[in-house]
Amino acid sequence: MAIQKNIRIPVALTGIALLTACATSDPIYSAFNREAGALIDTGNFGNATMNNVQIMSGEKSYTYNLAQRFAGDVMTTVNFAFNSAVLDAGARDTLREQANWIRQFPEVSFRVYGHTDAVGSEAYNKRLGLRRAHAVVDFLASQGISKSRLEAVVSFGETQPLIVTEGRERRNRRTVTEVSGFVGSHPSVLEGRYAEIIYREYINSAVPPSRLTGIVGADFETER
Repeated sequence: MAIQKNIRIPVALTGIALLTACATSDPIYSAFNREAGALIDTGNFGNATMNNVQIMSGEKSYTYNLAQRFAGDVMTTVNFAFNSAVLDAGARDTLREQANWIRQFPEVSFRVYGHTDAVGSEAYNKRLGLRRAHAVVDFLASQGISKSRLEAVVSFGETQPLIVTEGRERRNRRTVTEVSGFVGSHPSVLEGRYAEIIYREYINSAVPPSRLTGIVGADFETER
């Protein structure tokens, strides 16, 4: 009768096995035996460096401040009819106000996000949301805003509703315009003059005040 004995695997061999497993999945370990400098960037180094530069220069905080100012000065959202990417009169009025604001900050870039309600498939709603974002970008461009400063991003579709419902909901059928950053080639940005951009005095409307005259309150006063 054969007697089975417990076989113990040395800890050192276990460590080697784990190291081998890591080597097959981790690019750092897989490059262990390569010459120095063979593995420069695994895909995250550039993003980390960019983030550090934006933090140190103040660009990130200034972008946030400007985004808050934009959202406080104008309506950032327009709504759509069911299953439509057509801008109605109210949406066009809102976008004209956005365009007036955007024109006064030529150093700033913007993104437009498209959303839908939950009716329909997720794939279809993503396409519909993106069509809505493109409709807004096209209208802003018609108001004199360069498309190089505007980006219609991949739609959130039905994934970020304002009102949680499976039915039709106009408030969920929307686009949102947001400040995305600064135009890198602009002279003010090249010199790092972010604060000057943020705190610049600007005109609320590109339309001059009316010069028309008419009846004033004093005209209604009666002699006593």
